[in-house]
Amino acid sequence: MTRALADPPYLRIVAELRRRIADGELQVGARLPSTRQIAAQWRVAIATATRALTTLRQEGLVRALPGVGTIVARTPRLATPRPPARPSTRHPSDELHSDPIVRAAIAIADSEGLAAVSMRSVAAELGVATMSLYRHVASKDDLVLRMTDAVFAEARLPETPPDGWRARLTLSARMQWALYRRHPWLAQVVSITRPLPLRNLIVHGEFVLAAIDGLGLDAATMLHVHVTLFSYVRGIAINIEWESEAEASSGLTEEEWMDAHSPALEAIAGSGAFPTFAGVLARLSDNFDLDLDYLFEFGLGPLLDGFTPLLERG
Repeated sequence: MTRALADPPYLRIVAELRRRIADGELQVGARLPSTRQIAAQWRVAIATATRALTTLRQEGLVRALPGVGTIVARTPRLATPRPPARPSTRHPSDELHSDPIVRAAIAIADSEGLAAVSMRSVAAELGVATMSLYRHVASKDDLVLRMTDAVFAEARLPETPPDGWRARLTLSARMQWALYRRHPWLAQVVSITRPLPLRNLIVHGEFVLAAIDGLGLDAATMLHVHVTLFSYVRGIAINIEWESEAEASSGLTEEEWMDAHSPALEAIAGSGAFPTFAGVLARLSDNFDLDLDYLFEFGLGPLLDGFTPLLERG
């Protein structure tokens, strides 16, 4: 057995990506495949793909760029290894506190998905020992809660809200949608049946409830309005992360997937069992694109129209 074949799978991935960087196939600033794409291409587990990218980060060859992904930071020729740690009586996490830990975790989740976040990957991003994180964060579950709270704090709701319940609910929905767009993993974390006890999440509930307070609704109805609006936004947003995962696992973009499955859909439509469905497909424009941003706005207005008889009974 050759040495290359004897190496662990993650090291073979590291060697190949390092070679591509050194040869100029991946230049400084170029985006690397995501952990899901690596897992699909090399047929390895997500954890193995994450370990490969973490190793390249530790070497200083790549870095996570929020909203973009993992990019090439430098070439192997220019990479300078970290000097060996000098003996010190100071604990390696003395300079560390929870905020940079949370921010590093958010950056990894934004670029590679929530599955790529682990105490080890965050520690590698910060250049500290994994165990040092546990002095500030109890567990990964605790870390995800802190990430979620920090992300919801990004939406600064106005101290002086616009006039009228409709304008306020519209503002709340659009601000939540913007958060999900910036952080696609967020929709996978929040829930209506098991609400998270997070201060910055409750801020949004307070804003919506205050907008409809005094309109003659009982407490249960007020909560149903809030939860319905919240669920509408999250329900569409959850497709952002799902689509990314589907593209990574299948290697097909949404358009390519539709092209591949068009013959089967057309065969079903042409069977005569679904005449309305077939008629809609026949009339559909060739350039039709199911855009999630458009879909969000398309449904928001009718949803609020549906609230109108309830909220304006007087």
